[in-house]
Amino acid sequence: MNSEFDLLSEKINGLAELAHALRRENAELRLKISEMTVENSELSKRMLEAHQRVSVLLEKLPLTEHDEEVA
Repeated sequence: MNSEFDLLSEKINGLAELAHALRRENAELRLKISEMTVENSELSKRMLEAHQRVSVLLEKLPLTEHDEEVA
């Protein structure tokens, strides 16, 4: 009978340790998600700025003969 309680106690302790480890991992993953969300936002902003700069440069390029025929 005592060994059954010991086995049950070990299983409960194992589950408690696993739950603690999963909580810690979950917190770490939430932090990473937050950091990556900020990084993604910054990269999106940089891409938009680059797109705008390229668009301005393209508008400044002189028209070629082909462009004039199409227009």
